[in-house]
Amino acid sequence: MIGEAFRSFLFELDKNNNREWFDVNKSRYQKHVVGPMLELIGTVDGALSQLSPALRAEPKVNGSLRRIYRDTRFSKDKTPYHTHVHLIFWTGAHPNRSPGVHVVFNADSFAFGSGHWGLDKDQLERMRAQIVLDGAETVSAAVRAVAKHGVVLDPPALSRVPRGFDKTAEGAEWLRHKGLVVKSGEMPFVPALEKLDDAAQLIVGICDKMSPINRYLVDHAWLK
Repeated sequence: MIGEAFRSFLFELDKNNNREWFDVNKSRYQKHVVGPMLELIGTVDGALSQLSPALRAEPKVNGSLRRIYRDTRFSKDKTPYHTHVHLIFWTGAHPNRSPGVHVVFNADSFAFGSGHWGLDKDQLERMRAQIVLDGAETVSAAVRAVAKHGVVLDPPALSRVPRGFDKTAEGAEWLRHKGLVVKSGEMPFVPALEKLDDAAQLIVGICDKMSPINRYLVDHAWLK
């Protein structure tokens, strides 16, 4: 599964982030990274479809396995490759525009997060209406439910409560958020990641524990 060959590839890529090195080592990437990741994604698909909300696991590159190639068009960092492996499991029509769970593997650590970063105008209006309605108790409860599993809420996007809302109302600070994302810190690799069944169980467990955030977004922002 995620063994020494997987981790060695990422470690070496971090030291040799250029097309010449990658072209020579692309077969290693396919064998030790892409192959195991697609197998893992296919293994968790059935269990993730039973969660509430159901998550989609698509075992292909640019499905649940994100591309290793970086978009450098608007970045000062022109290195061509990500030095991590990024998995997405989502509810909705599109992996990058839906609530879901993200899992990232680095050479010596892994991390995960959940939620949705940038709600569109209608979705944001629905979430804000719900916050005004109940004083943010529902969104607070969702965040509390996942926080006990080692994740932290991203800071709000806005420096102040948006115009048109009562900044003194109960829960008004939640209106500064334009999405809802929680993230873990980087954690060291665990033995469970070295075997397919154990790694699959770990991934499903993470997704299950993060369900309250995605459930909140589906119920109060996403699909209504």
